[in-house]
Formats: sequence, C-alpha cells, structure tokens
Amino acid sequence: MKPAFGGIDFGTSNSTVGVIDNGAVRLAPVEGAHLTIPSAIFFNFEDGHTYFGRRAIEDYTLNSEGRLMRSLKSVLGTSLINEKTRVKARSIPFSDIIGMVLGHLKACLDEAVQADVEKVVLGRPVHFVDEDEAADRQAQGELEKAAREQGFKHIEFQFEPIAAALDYEHGVEREELALIADIGGGTSDFSIVRVSPEARRRADRRSDVLANTGVHLGGTDFDRLLSMARVMPELGYMTPTKDGKRNLPVSYFFDLATWQRINSLYSNKSMTDLRQIRYDAARPELIDRMIDIVQHRQGHALAGRVERAKIDLAAGGSSLLDLDLTGERVDLPLTAEMLDDAIGSAVERIDATVTRTLADAGLKETDIDTLFMTGGSTGIPAVREGIVRRLPRARLVKGDVFGSVGLGLALDAQRKFA
Repeated sequence: MKPAFGGIDFGTSNSTVGVIDNGAVRLAPVEGAHLTIPSAIFFNFEDGHTYFGRRAIEDYTLNSEGRLMRSLKSVLGTSLINEKTRVKARSIPFSDIIGMVLGHLKACLDEAVQADVEKVVLGRPVHFVDEDEAADRQAQGELEKAAREQGFKHIEFQFEPIAAALDYEHGVEREELALIADIGGGTSDFSIVRVSPEARRRADRRSDVLANTGVHLGGTDFDRLLSMARVMPELGYMTPTKDGKRNLPVSYFFDLATWQRINSLYSNKSMTDLRQIRYDAARPELIDRMIDIVQHRQGHALAGRVERAKIDLAAGGSSLLDLDLTGERVDLPLTAEMLDDAIGSAVERIDATVTRTLADAGLKETDIDTLFMTGGSTGIPAVREGIVRRLPRARLVKGDVFGSVGLGLALDAQRKFA
C-alpha cells in the first residue's frame, strides 16, 4: 500500500506535487503528463467550466470569454485576500479561488498515490510579507485554511529553500555547507544548511539550518519592473497633465503591470477614472491606448507578452513586444540591457539578502562549499551571476528549476508522516 501523504509546492508562477513511490521520490503529473503546472485558473464563461494551468492560459489567449487569474499566492497576507472578484453572476473571494487551485493539486496527489490524502507538507516562503510578522502568520493561516477546506487534515509547513536543500542533500556524498538560493515567481529565499549523507537520516534537522532569510521579490516583480520601465510609458505613465503642474496618477499603470492587480481594472469605476485621466492628460492619445487595453480586457495578455519578453531577454537575445490595439500596432524593441536596467534595484535587494543570510549564519563568503540554485528566476543572468560572484569558492549546482522544492517537500512529508 502506497503512503497516503505528499508535498505540495503552491508557487506564485508554477506549482508541483511531490510523492514517495516505492521508496523513491518523484513529482506527480499535475496537468496531463506534465510534472509542473502554471499557477493559473480560468473561469470560462462560454462553456461554464473552470480550467487550470496551461489550458487556462490557452483558453484566455484564444480570446475565450472568461476570467483569468494568476499569481494568487501573492495575495496571501494582504488585504486582497478578503476581496472578491466577479465571475459572471457570482462574486468569489480570492481565498476560495486559492482553494480551487489547491483542490486541483490535491486531486493530482490523490491520483498519484491512489488514496484520499489527508497528510501534506506545504511549502512556504521565508516571508510571505516582508517585515510584518503578523501578516506573515496570517498568510500561512490563510493557506492552511484553504488546504483544510480541500480535505487535508494533517498539515505541516516547510520553508521552500529548506525543502530544496533536502532535495539536494538526497545525492550528496560528503558533508558540505550549502547556500540554497530559491528564486521563484514571488519570493527570493536563501538558506545555509549543513548537509551530509549521515544528516539526511536524522528527523530533527534544526541544528543543521544555520540561517534562513528571504525577501518578497521574484519573477512577477521583474515582469512589473520591466513593464513599468518600458511599456507603461507608451500608455501615458510618467507623462504630465495638460497644465504641466504634475504627472498623471501612477496607480492604474501599476495595477496594469501587476499580475494580481489586473482584474481590479475591469470595473465601471476604473473606466470612469481613466476617462477623467485622459481629459487631464497632455498626451491623451497615450491614455487612449491604456483605455483600449482595459476596455477589451487585454491586461493579462499584455502581462503575458512582457513575461515572454523577459524570458527571451534572459536567454541573451532581444525581443519585440507588440501592443496590438484597436486601429494601431505599437512595436517596442527590448534588449537584455534594458532588462538589467529595469530590475537593477531588485537585484541589489537580492544581493543584500544574501549578505544578511551569511551574517545571520556567522559565516564568510569563502566558507560556503556549494551554491544550489533553484526557481525559475535563477535563469536571469543578472540575478544568477550576482550571487555566483559573491561566493568565490562555492561549487555551483543547478537543481530542478521548478521541481526541487516539490521533491524536497515530499521527502519532508516522509520524515514527518511515514
């Protein structure tokens, strides 16, 4: 009989489910044969069904009428968790929508172990919310509540970089001091862990965790920063009012550039406000572009193109981002240097977090034997190379970019529930 437990990495951008199968750890299929699933949900108004992952994004991209939501993890611990979004005649709280995504992941876990799984280890960032312990506890509580409502009865949490460390340790042959860098869609988390073949058999590992820090900053923030720097100015951001006394209000541009805020623009009030902003603008033709995108509910499509451009730029090439508007097409050439400039302040914050991690552990940069990197945002050269330069003696090990945390959570569930 297979063990009825597992690990779930509910990520800002992507999610995975880890299981133990005949003594070996593996990822369970979560969307067809795929072992990862984009953390997206689409309420299709045409057929009345709710879709997850790639299918959700595909339906939206094909202009099916409905409501797409992504980056839901980012609302945990914020005031947005208590807000509702309109889905046809229903108003659904964000907390319930998070529960739907967890319910899909639980169904995949149940299928993988052929049981109704009640025991789970959920991954969590070091900080859901920076420098606010009360909000951080609230965020974990909200995630736990959503998981319980989906049928989990025994729920434990593990820091995501610690889970990645457990995955890395699974294959080590000697004792090492490892800095685990988990840079995902919503957070950048770092742990310094003493790993060894002997240690991985111990149930209590608290003495081996020398430091654990993080910052609420990740891939969706890089998307927003690139959008604010290079796209939103084409829609009127940082342009003046016609009297020249001030710049136009920032908030609507920020919302359009932020995955979890886009849906808030699709309201009568927002459209009224945008028309007033257009009236006040020195360059109303730019605000017309903004209104066109919002009116046709193309905010997520635009955010998706920005994300795609970021990925292309991170691979070392250039990108051409198009604004396909009513009666107008605007092509925006982007370069890797533009991406580096846009995210420079964020990279500095990540570098400062690495410094704090080393200080918390009482270690020097040269004390680290291994740098283990996981998370999709480690693919951005400026992010990756900044950390590598800090650790001159460390051997760089690249883990499963999207799967290491889920695998480690399954190993942790085995220790806690088996």
